[in-house]
Amino acid sequence: MTHRLFLTLMLSMTAGTALAQAAAAPKTAPAGPQPIAKTAFMQRVDRDFVAADANKDGFADRAELEAAEARALAARKAALLRQREGAFRQLDANKDGNLTLTEFNAAVVAAPIRKADATPMLNRFDTNKDGKVSLAENRAPAIAQFDRADTNKDGTLSIEEQRARAQPRR
Repeated sequence: MTHRLFLTLMLSMTAGTALAQAAAAPKTAPAGPQPIAKTAFMQRVDRDFVAADANKDGFADRAELEAAEARALAARKAALLRQREGAFRQLDANKDGNLTLTEFNAAVVAAPIRKADATPMLNRFDTNKDGKVSLAENRAPAIAQFDRADTNKDGTLSIEEQRARAQPRR
C-alpha cells in the first residue's frame, strides 16, 4: 500500500510538473505526450522526490507525501482553471464576460459535418460483399457478442454476465 501511494505520488508529481511546464510553454509547443528518455524521466522522479522530502533526511514520510500530493493536486487544479478560463475567453466573442447560447454553440455550428462514409460499415457487416447489408449480416456480430457474453449458455444475459462483459479487457 505504501509503495503504491509513493508510486502514485511520484507519477502525479511528475505529471503535475509536466502540466505546469506545458502551461508555461510557448503556444507553438506540441500538444500531448512527448517521448522521454529513461534518464530524463528518472531525473524528474528524483527531483520530485527531493521536493517531497521537506526535511531533507532522504526519506519521504506520510506527512511529506501528503503535503507533496496536496501541492501537486493544487497545481493540477490551477492549470485546469487556467485552461477553462482560456476556453471561456475564446468563446466569449463580444468580450463582455458572459456567454450567450449563440457564443457557446458557435464552435459547433461553425464546424463542418464530415461527409458520410459507409465503407467501414460495409467492410464490417457486408460478409458476402454484394455492396449492401442484410438483416442477417447486421445481426450476426451482435448475436456472436451475445453468445460470448452468455457464459452459461442459457440464452439470457444475467446481471453478472452483463457486468463481466462491461469490464475492460486486458
